Amino acid sequence: MTRKTLDDIDLSGKRALVRVDVNVPVRDGKVTDATRIDAILPTLRDILAKGGKPVLLAHFGRPKGQVVPEMSLEVVRPALEAAIGAPVAFASDCVGEPAAAAIAAMPEGGVLLLENTRFHAGEEKNDPAFADQLAALGDVFVNDAFSAAHRAHASTEGLARRLPSAAGRLMESELSALEKALAHPERPVTAVVGGAKVSTKLDLLSNLMAKVDAIVIGGGMANTFLAAQGIGVGKSLCEHDLLDTAREIMAKADAQGCKLLLPSDVVVAREFAANAANQTVPATECPEDAMILDAGPDAVAAVAAQFAASKTLVWNGPLGAFEIEPFNTATDAAATTAAELTEAGKLLSVAGGGDTVAALNASGAAAKFSYVSTAGGAFLEWLEGKTLPGVAALES
Repeated sequence: MTRKTLDDIDLSGKRALVRVDVNVPVRDGKVTDATRIDAILPTLRDILAKGGKPVLLAHFGRPKGQVVPEMSLEVVRPALEAAIGAPVAFASDCVGEPAAAAIAAMPEGGVLLLENTRFHAGEEKNDPAFADQLAALGDVFVNDAFSAAHRAHASTEGLARRLPSAAGRLMESELSALEKALAHPERPVTAVVGGAKVSTKLDLLSNLMAKVDAIVIGGGMANTFLAAQGIGVGKSLCEHDLLDTAREIMAKADAQGCKLLLPSDVVVAREFAANAANQTVPATECPEDAMILDAGPDAVAAVAAQFAASKTLVWNGPLGAFEIEPFNTATDAAATTAAELTEAGKLLSVAGGGDTVAALNASGAAAKFSYVSTAGGAFLEWLEGKTLPGVAALES
């Protein structure tokens, strides 16, 4: 399948409706993390350089089709202006006369932000009439919001069916990284799948085991797999009702030649608290009154060896309770190894998902990974092998 990029469409003098994700954290009326805003700058600069007029479409929060003043996108305008280094105009609605008038008033080289698309119920319903209203405002559509591509909304999927469309630079780089990691990877391929519960990663594990050579299982999930082998996990987080499912996953992985790496040693504690008294024990010897909160040094060494033997790494989820010290040790050490191998040109590393990004940022390794996606749900659904409506609509 092919999809057009900004290099493939004429933007000169065109009103470009650009779907972006600026759903950023805000505290006391100020944006506290502008990562997503910075990420759309290459697209905006290219559209302006090609003589186009960028009209930004975005959502903010979950107003559920109602006008909720505290979810107005106007709150992100100062951060957007700071990032762009120029004034950004704002329209009080994303359709109708306010939007049309603001677009008509755009100066050469100007940028316009339209109000929250989710103030209209037609957005999340992908209502044809609402999509028509949006389409009437532009000449071309650019989707630069991979993070919203798993939703078939009017501003992600509907518009792409109505106007000449292309992927923005962020969308383009995201898809390129994912395709290199999973669609056409250099082998061997290793995946890290961590997190609290196996139940949330069943589709992911099922899809990955058919595509990768090894899967490192970490976090609370690993406890369920240990328990499925008859190993006592004390008071650890564990989905005891999924032991049969875990055994089925292990059998399928074995049949498909996919190696599953579970921790051989673990760090245990009696309380879930920062700097709690802890000890490292073999994974088979968790005390009955303790809980597993991290992988041990032998497990980390095995993960490092696996990374060193690989050409491609896909990472989703931490190896332990990374939010509290010292149970971030295994995640930090493994992330540092992956970063060093990537920097040395020996590994293509792609990571994503909320906890994953937070963990890699905390370890200081994120900057050295080949690609770190902030997309969350869309990243996970892509790894699960699902079709993303916002991406499919761009493909011809």
